[in-house]
Amino acid sequence: MNKRQFLAACAASAAAPAAFAQAWPSKPLRLIVPFPAGGAADLFARLIAQEMSQSLGQAVVVDNKAGAGGNIGAREASLAPNDGYTLFLGTVGTNAINPTLYGNLPYDPRKAFVPVAMVSSLPNVLVVNPGLPTKSVAELTTLAKSKPGRLNMGSSGNGSSIHLSGELYKHLAGVHIVHIPYRGGASALTDLIGGQIDLMFDNLPTSLPHIRKGLLRPLAVTGNRRSPQLPEVPTMIEAGIRGYESTAWAGLFVPAGTPGGVVSRLNAELIRAVGTERIKARYRELGADAAPMRAEEFKAFVEAEYDKWAKVVKLAGARAE
Repeated sequence: MNKRQFLAACAASAAAPAAFAQAWPSKPLRLIVPFPAGGAADLFARLIAQEMSQSLGQAVVVDNKAGAGGNIGAREASLAPNDGYTLFLGTVGTNAINPTLYGNLPYDPRKAFVPVAMVSSLPNVLVVNPGLPTKSVAELTTLAKSKPGRLNMGSSGNGSSIHLSGELYKHLAGVHIVHIPYRGGASALTDLIGGQIDLMFDNLPTSLPHIRKGLLRPLAVTGNRRSPQLPEVPTMIEAGIRGYESTAWAGLFVPAGTPGGVVSRLNAELIRAVGTERIKARYRELGADAAPMRAEEFKAFVEAEYDKWAKVVKLAGARAE
């Protein structure tokens, strides 16, 4: 190969990714959701899939692959071709909590995926039974310190974001509260309303109807700002728990090695989608935040979440198999 042929080959190689990105997408895209249809993750996935299908000119088909705390769908997505036609809806569970929670995870989220953009960020809310003599986080902390091990906290399951939101509070506040895991959040809420347990860090949309009926008392929301749904309820930081932030977030990921041009296009399309009035209105109804980020910002966010929740899982001694 002479010098001219070598330079021509290099130019063709450099132009190939750009040409691919310009031609992409030429067929429908598959969006793997690692949770059942009808849940919060599935709802947000279908909202953005509809918007992105219109703007990309190709269908974005939601494919629910539920099981094992999201690990089944995550593993399938991690093994998919990196050609830009497989997307993955990762969450705080699949991409930040599960790597430490499970002893033998069948994928490494830091190596298997490229973060594209935030899809949604949903705060939890600290709720107590109205019969508990606490009307603020400070009063709850004082009560818990005066009766170590006497209060109990329900959750949707060991190692869930709801459970670990509570463990983060216990660690930062220095209190001993007994964790009672349930097989799903609905059962825990039923017992909380009935007075069988004292408190819970629940996803805001599921507790909100009970709060409005007076069946639960909200003490704080777990995000970094107040919820429009409960504007009178402070954040955990405002309530005096310094450094506290916990959200049930979901984001768009693609298999490692997906062309950079495709990642950039997906990021732009997703930011555009969550900025539409239809999506923003639906998010407001659910108490969620779109939290748009550039791909680099989202990558840094995911890495920070991984480190934070690894520490909380270890402190809680939580394990799942």
